Amino acid sequence: MRRRLIAANWKLNGTGAFAAEYAAELVPALEGLDPAVEVAVMPPAILLPALRESLNDNSGRRVMVGVQDVSAWEAGAYTGEIAASMAADQHGSFAIIGHSERRQYWSESDSRINAKVLQALSAGLDPILCVGETEAEREAGDTEAVVSRQVREALADVPEADWRHVCVAYEPVWAIGTGKSATAEQAQAVHAHIRGALGELDPAATEAPVIYGGSVKPETAGELFAQPDIDGGLIGGASLNATDFAAICRAG
Repeated sequence: MRRRLIAANWKLNGTGAFAAEYAAELVPALEGLDPAVEVAVMPPAILLPALRESLNDNSGRRVMVGVQDVSAWEAGAYTGEIAASMAADQHGSFAIIGHSERRQYWSESDSRINAKVLQALSAGLDPILCVGETEAEREAGDTEAVVSRQVREALADVPEADWRHVCVAYEPVWAIGTGKSATAEQAQAVHAHIRGALGELDPAATEAPVIYGGSVKPETAGELFAQPDIDGGLIGGASLNATDFAAICRAG
């Protein structure tokens, strides 16, 4: 059975006080949640210890934490970078890698993203690899070619034993913060294609969860998560509200 994962990406938001309030609201809101659904929250890296401590201070379901990016290097003269091993040292479990905003604003290539994936796995983090097409690429009919290339190049050289730790998040770039959204059927079609691309890399990779990252909201989560190849979601703006995020988790 494939893992089911609902992950929150706070992006550039939050403070220590916000983390404490969020944890106090989220933990009781998840009471009774299906234990097969994994929940993870990725705050800005500087807030990871505060959020983890706040979550542990509240009784109830365990919520995992992670980071929004890791360095392609293990250590060295790379000012401002955060190594995957550092995130693991702070009890992080996941790392978002290759988010469309990293690709757009920091010009991250698939080869650089691949280096980050391998660093995460080496440090014991589960990478959440983001793939997806822009509006121009979609209109040109290149969606499948784009996501296939991103999967193939960003997940090159993943050891067979590590596929159970890999997650892929499909984020249609044209649907993020634009007011547009993919239908559940459109998302399902791309998720199925991604699963096929994973199988071309390694048969074992087809069991990696593929989650949806295209502006999921409580009112749309149920239909999306009911699709056969959608194993959860990577939630952006809606995850900043603990009540809304818990509702999305329950839809998983």
